[in-house]
Amino acid sequence: MRNLLILLLVGVTLCISAKRLPAQTYDLKNEAKLLKARQKADRNALKRQEKYQKQSLKNQRVPKSVKLEMKHQMRRERRQLRERQRNEREDMHDRQRSLKESLKATRR
Repeated sequence: MRNLLILLLVGVTLCISAKRLPAQTYDLKNEAKLLKARQKADRNALKRQEKYQKQSLKNQRVPKSVKLEMKHQMRRERRQLRERQRNEREDMHDRQRSLKESLKATRR
């Protein structure tokens, strides 16, 4: 009976410490760096895509309406990328704020 009680207490303490572990090891700066690097890669990919589209337009005889349509499409894609990245940054900041608040609450 005594061994069972000790085993139960050890199990409970391990469960409690396991719940706290991910929150403590969560690296806020690392998440920000990863997000920044990924967003930079996305921007560079979009710039390359726009560059190649412009080059393909220059090498072909294309009506002006098609050129304008492609130009507007590139602007839409650029705007969507900016908005998506801004939303991702805001979500990350919100997660970090809530994590910091929860850490402060558990330490009290």
